Amino acid sequence: MSELDEIYGHLNELRTRVLRVVIVVGVIAVFLMTFHFETMTYNDITFYYPTPEPLDNIAAQLTNYFKTNLVPEGVQLIQTAPGQAFFAQVYIAALVGIVAGTPVIIREVVNFLKPALKENEVNVGRAITVPITGLFVSGSLFAYFVVIPFMLDFLYKYGASSGLVTFLNIMDFVTFVLQFLLAFGLSFQLPVLMYAFSQSGMTDTKFWRKNIRYAIIIIIIFGAIITPDGSGVTMWFIAGPMIGLYLAGMILVERKEKQTLKT
Repeated sequence: MSELDEIYGHLNELRTRVLRVVIVVGVIAVFLMTFHFETMTYNDITFYYPTPEPLDNIAAQLTNYFKTNLVPEGVQLIQTAPGQAFFAQVYIAALVGIVAGTPVIIREVVNFLKPALKENEVNVGRAITVPITGLFVSGSLFAYFVVIPFMLDFLYKYGASSGLVTFLNIMDFVTFVLQFLLAFGLSFQLPVLMYAFSQSGMTDTKFWRKNIRYAIIIIIIFGAIITPDGSGVTMWFIAGPMIGLYLAGMILVERKEKQTLKT
């Protein structure tokens, strides 16, 4: 096989695997945009089941849930152009599709890179699938219940103190919420990345402890960049947990090395 044929084969495989990921995420997103969750109570237990309803769909229900629980009192959520509510629902459906499709995404990435990976690196890639999903969900939940309500309330109190009526565009609101859900979901992957780098041999255990000062500086800068205000308060909602996760990842890597040396 010539080098050109080999490159073509890799590109063809990449296209196939990307297509599988797109199909999985797309199917989940279409489901959220097509069906509506109804409730049914049986023996005092509430069950949810989907029914076809393209307008009042699950993505719309999530949008309304965000509005009810996150928009500060006195702030009006509005649509200023046709289609904004629809695209907001598309964004939400796509995010849920990506999160729900994480196991498939990781599997396709690991299988594509498998020929270039050592056996222990392949095993690490498979082993971190569940932790990645769990940490992403944990980070998103932390952002949803703690960070976003505080930040929205904190930022919009300035308007209330000036006697202003604040209107919040639905697209700006959804983009703001999804931005932080993604940011926290990804930032909570830090321990998994540290573990994966160490187990694959790319770094040693001492690397994380030796560079902790630089890591903290980078984390603080990252928190300052992705937060929308310059108060210096909200960035610590990102920097604080990430520093804790870095320490947790460092301890995890060191304990894993000790266990390996004992066996």
